[in-house]
Amino acid sequence: MPKGYSPTFTIAPKGKPVSDCPLCLAANETLVWRDGSCRVILIDEPGYPGFCRVVWNHHSAEMTDLNAGEQRHLLNVVLATEAALRQLMRPDKINLASLGNMVPHLHWHVIPRFADDAHFPQSIWSAPLRTAAPRTAPPVASLTATLVAMLTEQTAG
Repeated sequence: MPKGYSPTFTIAPKGKPVSDCPLCLAANETLVWRDGSCRVILIDEPGYPGFCRVVWNHHSAEMTDLNAGEQRHLLNVVLATEAALRQLMRPDKINLASLGNMVPHLHWHVIPRFADDAHFPQSIWSAPLRTAAPRTAPPVASLTATLVAMLTEQTAG
């Protein structure tokens, strides 16, 4: 959830921006990749370097708000993001989550996890179990290049 955001449940017609939705506003984001449908942003979450969010550009709340081609495209981007993070960071696990309870705008969390992170094996939103080992996120340029390569590989077949 974006820092300083308090949840609202404004529902707008499919694809119409919502003025109080932080994912519609797209402000102060570290953009990794974008096309006409969605974007990948790097999240500054202490203790979770490499945490990315794949955001559908138009305000929709659920995967089933999208048509089949849009669903496939979004999931291809989620999977390419996972593959890029696995290649660059070599995590013990990747968590994928699409919740939307706090921000009802379609987005996926792609979170590299390590056995020595503060919450492992629990959710990153649970109570910490230990002090996390220090790690850094890959440079945005490297993440972008690897993501593009993974997208190209996925869509070639």
